[in-house]
Order: sequence, then C-alpha cells, then structure tokens
Amino acid sequence: MAGNFSFDQLKKAVSNGEVDTVLACIVDMQGRLAGKRFLAQYFVDSAHGETHGCNYLLAADIDMEPVPGYKAASWSKGYGDFVMKPDLSTLRRIPWLEKTALVICDVLDHHDHEDLAHSPRAILKKQIKRLSDRGYIGYFASELEFYLFSETYNSARKKHWQGLDTASPYIGDYQIGITTKEEGVMRRLRNEMEAAGIPIENSKGEWGPGQEEINVRYAEALDMADRHVILKNGAKEIAESEGKAISFMAKYNYALAGNSSHIHNSLWSADGKTPLFYDKKANWTLSTLGQQWAAGQLKYAKEFTWFLAPYINSYKRFQAGTFAPTKIMWSEDNRTAGFRLCGEGTKGIRMECRIGGADLNPYLAFAALIAAGLGGIDEKLELQKPFVGDAYQASRLPEIPKTLRDATETLAKSRMLKQAFGEDVLEHYVHTARWEQFEYDRRITDWELHRGFERY
Repeated sequence: MAGNFSFDQLKKAVSNGEVDTVLACIVDMQGRLAGKRFLAQYFVDSAHGETHGCNYLLAADIDMEPVPGYKAASWSKGYGDFVMKPDLSTLRRIPWLEKTALVICDVLDHHDHEDLAHSPRAILKKQIKRLSDRGYIGYFASELEFYLFSETYNSARKKHWQGLDTASPYIGDYQIGITTKEEGVMRRLRNEMEAAGIPIENSKGEWGPGQEEINVRYAEALDMADRHVILKNGAKEIAESEGKAISFMAKYNYALAGNSSHIHNSLWSADGKTPLFYDKKANWTLSTLGQQWAAGQLKYAKEFTWFLAPYINSYKRFQAGTFAPTKIMWSEDNRTAGFRLCGEGTKGIRMECRIGGADLNPYLAFAALIAAGLGGIDEKLELQKPFVGDAYQASRLPEIPKTLRDATETLAKSRMLKQAFGEDVLEHYVHTARWEQFEYDRRITDWELHRGFERY
C-alpha cells in the first residue's frame, strides 16, 4: 500500500482521539500540496468520498495569482469547482504535525468525474497506463537536494534572501563531522518520514555549505511522486518547527552548487519481479529494451527539459564544473553526463537522468521521461556508444537548453509530447512556461536599478 494507514485504522484513531485533523491534498502545477484541513470525524463520515476545490488552483502562478489565457479555467468561465477525490491508498499519519493524517487526492472534472487531464497526477497516471498496457511497471527514485539554513523564513525574508547563514559554513559533502551539526533537522526528517510511510535510505551532506541530500527508496512511479511531494512539504515544516529554513531552489546562490533532483528509472515486469533492463550478455548489460528506452530519452531530452527545469532560475544551475550537466549524452557512471548508467551488471541496472533540479514537479518529470522512453521503444532507436571523459570540455555534443525561453519553444513544438499527453494538456503547460517568462521579462530588477537609477 502506498500509504501506511488504512481507512479502518483512521476511523479507529479518530474515535479514540489519536487523530483530529485530516489533510486532503491535491498537487498543483508547481508540485506543491494544496487542499483542506478536515475535522477528522467529518472526513471519515463523509468527505472521504470527495470534496471540491476551485479550478484556478491548476491555472495560477507560483504566487497563487490567476493567470489569463488558459482554456481550462478563466474569469470568463467563472473559475468553478473541480472534484478532489481522496486516494485512500495514500492515507498516512504525519508525525511532525500533532494528531494529523494526510491523503493525496486525484483531481476530477466536476461534471463527468473523469480525471482532469491537465492535473499533474492525471498526466502521470496516463503514462503509467501506457506502460501497463505493454506489461511493464516503471520503478522510479528521485534524489532530493536542498540547502538548510540557520535562519527562519522570516529572518531570510528580512535579509532579502541575501547573506544567509547556512547550517554549516563549510562544504559537508559526505563529511560526518560537519553534518552531525545538522542532525537536529536531518534525524527528524529521516525518522519521521519513515514513520509516515516514506522509506528513507539515507541522508548525506552535499557539495555546498549546509546543502543536504536525502534518498527515498525507489517505488512505482505514482507512489514515488507522492512520496516526493510529501517529503518536500514535510521537510519545510520540520525545519520551521526547529527554527530553521530549507530551500529547494535550483540555484539560490550563483557561486554555490545548485539543488538537483536526479531521477533513476527502469522498467520491470508487471508483477515487479523481473528486471527488464538487465541482460548480462548485452552491451553494458543493458537489454535491448533498456537501450531503446535510454535512446528515446536522449533523443527527446531538449523537448522535455522544461518538465525538469520549469523556472527562470532553473537554468542558472546548468554550469560547467558544478556536477550539474550541460550536455545531452549518456555515460557509464560519469557525473558530468546528462544521463548516467547506474547498477551496471546487476538487476538494479537503471538510467539516471541528471538534468532535473529540486524545483521540478515529479509527476510531470516522470511522465515526460516515460513518454520519451516509450518513444524510443516504439521507434526501435539504437543507443549511441557511451561518452567517455569530461562532458563539460567536450565539443559537438548536444546542449541542454540554456534558457527558459529556449526550453519553452522547444516544448511547444514537441510532436512526441503532444501525442503522449494530448494537445490541450501540452498547450496548458506551454502557456504556464510562457507566463513564467512574461512575468520575469516585465519586472524591474535590483540590477537594473543599480545600473540605471542615476546613470541612464
């Protein structure tokens, strides 16, 4: 079961006073939890069937401002309701919030109760069905990196997010002595996520002062995406309760390492017992199916980059010599590559996509990787030989889009994603990307004021 708490267990916990609040959450376009806090008794009596929310939640920007130009929701259509349908298999206790449980909801059309096609969870479910129709199950794992600050969100805001004190002033990559100082938050994060049904393998220091990485055990794609968004939300809540702040920005400081979200992915048999990428006689021990899958992701990487890097800030992470990739190629166990083959020679062989930042929406990112992988299988693409060496210094390799504008216009032209997601769905997210660019372009920045206020 995806969660760790059955509905019968919830009812019992409510009746004896152990749970008094249930969070019913959808996932918005930015990959955040949005929803309602229910009196637990009301939830078990009635709201577990369905509740409702305003459809502007999937047509708003990161600041929660309604965005003009969407076909699915607008002022002219009155911003009506959609249905929030709790997926009770995701029900879980939330240890860091007192007497609280949480459930992830699917978003349904208010009229026909079908999945709302442009909702992130529905987009991923559609691609999972494409796998299931072929007898495959997709296993995914997303690593999450973030900066931990010895600041509150309020103190960071008062400093205008400049000159912030990180949890350690030193790079603590794998360093036990340094990361021990951060255990107040990190120990709680590991243990309380585990208690919430999100199995944590480990945490470690990363390649920035106060930067952390936390690794969740792999799971079926939808379950993994659910784990990802709950972990991000919970990490901020736990940190705040300890008087700290966490940021998942892809690049909060241009001089420091960016926050990545590497995505490991592979196909297995429908019963989850047989790895379909492992073939000990094949090149790199990667089966023909696995090679085609990887070749598809390479071919379409530019087209789906926006789903891995959705903001202006995302593209500042792609810097040479920072462990963030700049080129679209694959390699064997090489961290300069956009795609890295991991687990070679074992049943756990898989492809790691290193393009994504910690600001991605996992439902959209996983869906794009599945669509591209299936494209490679359908087209019977041949996987090129692996790159060897320093990809940062290599010439004549295709590059990751350098700006949001480049990624957006490439996304808009993608026939593969239009076919996989549906024309209206792709158009919805192209509009989202273009609005992010528009919002950025029209703002006056401190840099402009500093240069031009007196001297223009």
